Amino acid sequence: MNRDIDNIQYAMEQTRVLREPDRRIDTFSSTRFRFTIISELMDSVGKVRVRQGEVEAQKPQIIKPAAYNSVELEGFDEKARELLEWMKEKGVEPVFFQYGFHFRRTEVTEQIYSDSIEMVKERVLEEAHRVDDPMMAVVEGVDDAWEVGLLKFTIDMIEKSQSINQFDFQRRGLL
Repeated sequence: MNRDIDNIQYAMEQTRVLREPDRRIDTFSSTRFRFTIISELMDSVGKVRVRQGEVEAQKPQIIKPAAYNSVELEGFDEKARELLEWMKEKGVEPVFFQYGFHFRRTEVTEQIYSDSIEMVKERVLEEAHRVDDPMMAVVEGVDDAWEVGLLKFTIDMIEKSQSINQFDFQRRGLL
């Protein structure tokens, strides 16, 4: 089990987003990103795998605590309950966003190139620049854990989208 955790940690540390999409996760509809993941084959020298596919982010959902009265304050004094009551009166409540992703593995294609990873990265980035797709990401990762690299990309997109999504919800009076 520790070996699996070590492999995941290694893949997370080695994953680099070389080109991130210009767009973020849309607040009110699903968002489809295209990705290219570049990785060196683990058992072959001078072989590079390029995978391409799509990942779809569902629109974020607002999650609010059901009621402050149901908040358990075990070990806290009455001041904590008073703070919660004050927050309730002022309309201040914590808000969280839930993001969901659909991974379409059936649409993932892959090619293997006989070249250095630097040369393949250069060509892939040149092509991404030429096509100029605002929804395209280019990621460098670990070959046998490429899904971990894709997951890291989605986590990065969530982090970069949260403030925009929050602003959009507030502007529409939903928060």
